[in-house]
Amino acid sequence: MTNRFIIAFANTGSAMKKFICALSAFLLLLANSLATYALEVGDRAPDFTLQASDGEVYTLSDYEGKNNVVIAWFPRAFSPGCTLECKSFAEHGYRLDDMETVYFMASTDNLKRVVKFAQALDAEFPILSDAKKETAKKYGVLFLGMHSNREAYYINKNGIITHIDRDVVPESAAQDIIAQMQRLND
Repeated sequence: MTNRFIIAFANTGSAMKKFICALSAFLLLLANSLATYALEVGDRAPDFTLQASDGEVYTLSDYEGKNNVVIAWFPRAFSPGCTLECKSFAEHGYRLDDMETVYFMASTDNLKRVVKFAQALDAEFPILSDAKKETAKKYGVLFLGMHSNREAYYINKNGIITHIDRDVVPESAAQDIIAQMQRLND
């Protein structure tokens, strides 16, 4: 059976070979993406150290015992939805400071792009760059190996995930996070 497939493949036209190669590459990429694990509420949040738009480097474990942390993953800087989400944080995110909550937006964009994005939208909060996609993979938000999904992770002072929002609304992202933090603190 295998030999017949190889002979049949060798006799196909170049367009068919290109299609089969492209399909194989897609399936490998999909399998790699699905190999990441999905975190659940109650799991310990994977630690990370990432550079940010404000020139600083942030490590999640630095906040353990001190602050709650929210990481709002987004797909791509300057895209319409991500721009709306960043504007929401720029306008309302300061309210999280009163809740002992540190918040970050994060993407797989390179550092140069997140710096430009933050400057263009006057974002005074850190936008994390995970250009190597290692942290996105640990959080299970890497989509087809290319960029992150739009998801928000709520992490308590003990480093435990207390809520995951996999249906973030860009226009009201910060307001929704504020409301969820109030519910979690009650």
